[in-house]
Amino acid sequence: MEERVQRAIERLTIFRAVRMVALVALSLAFVAAVLERLVDPAMGDFADALWWAIVTVTTVGYGDVIPTSTSGRVIASFLMVAGVSAIPITTSLVVSVFVSRAQAQQRAHDAELRAELMARLERIEQALAARADT
Repeated sequence: MEERVQRAIERLTIFRAVRMVALVALSLAFVAAVLERLVDPAMGDFADALWWAIVTVTTVGYGDVIPTSTSGRVIASFLMVAGVSAIPITTSLVVSVFVSRAQAQQRAHDAELRAELMARLERIEQALAARADT
């Protein structure tokens, strides 16, 4: 499992990251729409429930469609908390991966420069030692 996660992280691109964040948001919205449609008859049809869920999970909140039953409002509360936590957490993880990758590349570049500088210093020291011997 850990290897799979590591491979997925290594293959992460901007497109895949955006797709992952969108997938999290849409998954939350879809599940909430299904649940809301089941428990709140005033919600209308599934399209209204899905519209409400997308508007809620993205924190836009138009207010044109709202849950009216207690159980519908409970689902709405969970969706709101999930929307303001799951999406930023997912985004933070993606940013963390990109920053870690950039830092690793920078460390590798710094190590190369350090090795070049040490080689130059060694050559300079050898040249100075050779001059001192003559």
